[in-house]
Amino acid sequence: MSSSPPGPRGEPLFGSSRRYARDPFRFLSALESAYGNVVQFDLGPLDTYLLTDPSDVERVLVSEAERFRKPDFQNDALGDLLGKGLLLSEGQTWREQRQLANPAFDMRRVMGFADDIVAHNDDLIADWTDGEVINAELDMTEVTLAVIVDLMLGTDLNDERVRTIREALEPLGARFEPDPVRFAAPQWLPMPGDSEYRNAVGTMEGVIDDIVAERRGTHGDPESDEGPDDLLSILLRAQDRGEQSDRQIRDEVMTMLLAGHDTTALTLTYTWYLLSQHPEAERRVHDEIDDVLGGDPPTMADVGDLDYIERVVDEAMRLYPPVYTMFREATEPVELGGYRIPEGSAIMLSQWAMHRSERYWDDPDSFDPDRWTRDRDRPRFAYFPFGGGPRHCIGKHLAKLEAKLILARTAQRYRLEYARDAEPELRPTLTMHPRDGMPMRVRER
Repeated sequence: MSSSPPGPRGEPLFGSSRRYARDPFRFLSALESAYGNVVQFDLGPLDTYLLTDPSDVERVLVSEAERFRKPDFQNDALGDLLGKGLLLSEGQTWREQRQLANPAFDMRRVMGFADDIVAHNDDLIADWTDGEVINAELDMTEVTLAVIVDLMLGTDLNDERVRTIREALEPLGARFEPDPVRFAAPQWLPMPGDSEYRNAVGTMEGVIDDIVAERRGTHGDPESDEGPDDLLSILLRAQDRGEQSDRQIRDEVMTMLLAGHDTTALTLTYTWYLLSQHPEAERRVHDEIDDVLGGDPPTMADVGDLDYIERVVDEAMRLYPPVYTMFREATEPVELGGYRIPEGSAIMLSQWAMHRSERYWDDPDSFDPDRWTRDRDRPRFAYFPFGGGPRHCIGKHLAKLEAKLILARTAQRYRLEYARDAEPELRPTLTMHPRDGMPMRVRER
């Protein structure tokens, strides 16, 4: 067994963090291409191992998931934001919360959401006019927020709440852009942007407090567990039984409010961009919608027939994975790819690097929805936009359903043309955003 994996030589104190911060997407692709399955590098003082072999990713996420945990270094600012919600909690707390939340995401329940999703989308596009330029990222955020608040929190977002959340999202995102000084500095050291971040967290907590207060008394009987089956109702009934604290409810609602809309909004944002750059794919989307729907709003019965749209969505998530990298921490020494990885090391699994790897994809930088009908023997974890294993995204099926329905319903009426010459610059935060939004010109079909 080799002593240590290959990797780039970093700078004193900063390691490779300045290269990573300048362009994490280019950096990760370069590591995957140059060094192979296991790459060692330093993010400031953090000893980091990038894994790019699907079998190793499967071990970390699925078959040996008990040997890896969410890393402690993510529990400072991110812990302040999401607390011990499903995304960050560990051990027994995570198992109990996941079991409690499962009924809200049961596939039979999700299958009943189609009409509500289409209705929220119709509310959004009713205000569009032919020829206007919209920011598709903001509009897709608005509709996916409306969906998650309605279906998982049992309420709605008025215009004031939408504005409040939008204003808070910017400083929240800015806090998680890679910063070499933050990588190297101790957690207690004050940094620029900290106060704006704390204010934004407080703003979001105010929205959550209002939502929870509205729902108290409407959530059903805790003893029979009868009542609404949205997530917040389930949590409130559990609290009536003494099983949830106010803080735990805050953490779960914050996690659902932020993580529950973001991936879908970004998937749709990048899908509109890609379709605008590939007219033949756009034509096939319109042909399928016209053939399957015949002018009627899409229903759950139609979703299974939207085959090409599903491939378009999958291809958009391959090229522009909203979650572009994820971390685990080894809880014991472990062998991966022929190397001994020490306990406490940061394990990086990068969707960006693997989704665009020439080892697993033909012409990986090309938008080719039909690739999903070919090469079915590709390794399973060459593509993992929703993670995998016991901690896979609980909202995966809802996200895919939303994306297909919103795309289909919107494309019945409109084409969206990219309204900028240069391709989008990517902004790395917790998820991958277009740095300056996604301006699209609305065209009636």
